[in-house]
Amino acid sequence: MRIWFKLFRDNRLLRDTVITDDSSDTRTHKIFHALEQVCYEFDLSQPIWLDSTISEFKRQGKARFYQDNFLEEISFDFLEIHVIEE
Repeated sequence: MRIWFKLFRDNRLLRDTVITDDSSDTRTHKIFHALEQVCYEFDLSQPIWLDSTISEFKRQGKARFYQDNFLEEISFDFLEIHVIEE
């Protein structure tokens, strides 16, 4: 599985990375592990999966984490997660 993470501010891409996970874990565990890994890499707090974020991710295979998803103040508009290969 490959998951693409992107940070945006003012409709501009600030930073991105792709996390690859070839383990035998479940899809959900792979996504949570990748999110944890990218938060460490980008020096971010872990975002909270709100109901709207979960439903968007289920429908489209991608979701955006806005300020409402973070407990701390963020210096960007949103973090986007996008599954690009299963």
